[in-house]
Amino acid sequence: MHLALFRYSLRLVTIPFYDTVQKKNQTLRIALAQLNVCVGDVHNNLQQVKQAIRQAREQQADLVVFPELVLAGYPPEDLVFRPDFLAQMQAGVEEIAAETDGMTVILGAPLRRDNDLRNMACVLRDGGIVAEYAKQCLPNYRVFDEKRYFTPGTESLVVEVAGVKLGILICEDIWEDAPAREAVAQGAEALCVLNASPFSTEKQEQRTELLQRQAASNQCPIAYVNLVGGQDELVFDGDSMLLDAGGNIVFRAEAFTSGVWVREWDLGEETLPNRLAASTRRFAPLGEGQTAIIYKALTTGIRDYVHKNGFSRVLLGLSGGIDSALVLALAVDALGRENVDAVMMPFHYTSGMSVEDAKQQTVWLGVRYRQLPIASVYDSFMELLAPEFGGKPTDVTEQNLQARIRGVLLMSLSNKLGGLLLSTSNKSESAVGYATLYGDMAGAFSPLKDVYKMQVYQLARYRNTLGQAIPQRVIDRAPSAELAPGQVDQDSLPPYPELDAILQRFIEGDQVLEDIVADGFDAATVRRVVNLVLLSEYKRRQAAPGVRISGRGFGKDWRYPITSAWRKNLPLKPQ
Repeated sequence: MHLALFRYSLRLVTIPFYDTVQKKNQTLRIALAQLNVCVGDVHNNLQQVKQAIRQAREQQADLVVFPELVLAGYPPEDLVFRPDFLAQMQAGVEEIAAETDGMTVILGAPLRRDNDLRNMACVLRDGGIVAEYAKQCLPNYRVFDEKRYFTPGTESLVVEVAGVKLGILICEDIWEDAPAREAVAQGAEALCVLNASPFSTEKQEQRTELLQRQAASNQCPIAYVNLVGGQDELVFDGDSMLLDAGGNIVFRAEAFTSGVWVREWDLGEETLPNRLAASTRRFAPLGEGQTAIIYKALTTGIRDYVHKNGFSRVLLGLSGGIDSALVLALAVDALGRENVDAVMMPFHYTSGMSVEDAKQQTVWLGVRYRQLPIASVYDSFMELLAPEFGGKPTDVTEQNLQARIRGVLLMSLSNKLGGLLLSTSNKSESAVGYATLYGDMAGAFSPLKDVYKMQVYQLARYRNTLGQAIPQRVIDRAPSAELAPGQVDQDSLPPYPELDAILQRFIEGDQVLEDIVADGFDAATVRRVVNLVLLSEYKRRQAAPGVRISGRGFGKDWRYPITSAWRKNLPLKPQ
């Protein structure tokens, strides 16, 4: 038992030790509270928790389990260094405890115990705090920085609820073997796992296989409860579930949907030896493919970033190209057509096809459309700059000027109309710096920041299966920034299938250059692409945040230095 619990001596739970787990036929009426909270929104988070408890009580639940750090939101980052914030967390836990007459509630909050800051799970019952558990395994990789903030716990916790002995774990604890094994050794007949596990393209499958393995290897049912919703670059998919002692999923909550699910959880069901093998197949939640799940993640991330930051409307520059077309569709699906404005800003090099397709899409999606030609603005700039340019030949400067004029116009409309500006750059472009700083990179949020170019095409095709949204010509035509006569992206870059494959190996896979070449790519091309990635770090540091969907996005995952000479010494032997 955690030593800090002695302050609640009247509410302590006696935790006996058991040599073996005694299986018995029984059920537990459990409520999985898969909530969409906002970091630091203490009052509203508290109200959501209270409402979930009321819903669970109405359905006669014995137990309500909430996600990790549900009162604070995840990740609270340096807010947990503030004593006033931590005081609100402690007061919130005590306020919720007062709502627990006749039922048990397990919820997460950052709390200071014994002068150490802990990632805690609090067990509340009949108006008081009866037990607490401190997370033992603190993740400190990719987007996680928990060792910066928390002191790990060292003891297991098993509590009795409606005659069932429950072991309590928090998120990373279940990814390691020892915490679950120790809880079962101490008599746990089932495990409750509180989570703040962000979505990535492979996470749902990894999570499923992990939980199935842990349940089967410990012969112990698992209740897994996860956050849902967007928080800055992270998006949480929920995916809460119940598993039996053989690792079979007996219930799974709808992904990307907040709610309270109450189920009779049969803890004594017999498990056939061959059932686990059948249940470890590749799993697509609700029968959806990965492209559909990614699309839902992106719309969730957009919706929550906009709403949680106090906006209702967005606008974007619509070029007639594939990236802005997809962002427009995503924005409409996330926020509703009445809350989206599209602005077309044609120039001399903008094709008639682009203008036609952009307008056609706005008609299909029913959004407000503006057209602001930029030729006269560009001419004014060039007239002003002519003496300074001193007759120098035309180069990329003039192309960037077009993009920056568009950025200024969009930001002006954003300020005046009160809509949040969406950037339309994708991950492939961001990786190699194929975007204009203070131009098409302008914006408050970048929905495609972690979406490679080939994924953009997949998502566009998928969206059109749901209804007419993106003109087929936009999908079929060669991509172009249209900043120069006859320009196409592949004048400057390798073909996107090749570019994306190299980028994925270098960024997500951390492959050395020689291994990438060994996969069949030209050595000079690999060196050039990687050099561009390293050279473009200064741009990415100034880019808008965006939804993270991969195992490594450009944000908290990616911490390469801006000033670095390593790119001049790329370790690749000549062929």
